[in-house]
Amino acid sequence: MTSTPQGVIQGVEDKRSYVRGMFTAIAPRYDLLNHVLSLNIDRRWRRMAIGRLQWESAPGGTYLDLCAGTLDLAAELVRRDGFCGEVVGADFVVPMLKLGKRKHWALRPVGADALELPFSDGRFSGCTVGFGVRNLTDLRTGLREAHRVLRPGARLVVLEFGTPRPGPLRMLYLMYFKHVLPRVGRIVSKHASAYSYLPDSVQDFPDVEAFCTLLREVGFVGVGTMPLTFGIAHLFWGERQ
Repeated sequence: MTSTPQGVIQGVEDKRSYVRGMFTAIAPRYDLLNHVLSLNIDRRWRRMAIGRLQWESAPGGTYLDLCAGTLDLAAELVRRDGFCGEVVGADFVVPMLKLGKRKHWALRPVGADALELPFSDGRFSGCTVGFGVRNLTDLRTGLREAHRVLRPGARLVVLEFGTPRPGPLRMLYLMYFKHVLPRVGRIVSKHASAYSYLPDSVQDFPDVEAFCTLLREVGFVGVGTMPLTFGIAHLFWGERQ
């Protein structure tokens, strides 16, 4: 289990409480920090994630953005030319959803736990998750829930952080990720450990092959993956049969 420098995370319920409290605290500066700390590359990553969703096959459908935060990924979808559907943004950190709702009138925020979604089977035409699955206390259960609420043939797209392959770039990236990013994040967010938790949570997340295997085990087919920006982030996708 990930442990912050303060040692506040000891188990499942501690992690759930910590994650909720942390994101509530940093919500007002969350978007700014995402853009600044990624040098705005995160915007491109989100565009590429929506590009993999295959929403064009059902432009009027209802889509789910899971672990939606401030609804940046959901907003990227509703702003696409030709999209005329609805995006439900689900997250258990309600203050983040409230901040994100103003981004577009077609966004529908719903306070919900990703491990027990309040939606019927086969409800959605597609699902996205941006930088959220690594925060789940039970990754397998969260992916099963995403699979359950998708229609047959609908696609899940996951955008998540990774680390570059061994080499000089990896060394430079890890130096930035583990030392510079936490310091800048702490100063701007005013939160003591939020941006130390981030590199810890990325380090504890399954590697690419293991995550793809997990997607298949919970029922997704056509599983694929693509590294972004030398492996700093990855896209994953799969369809419900």
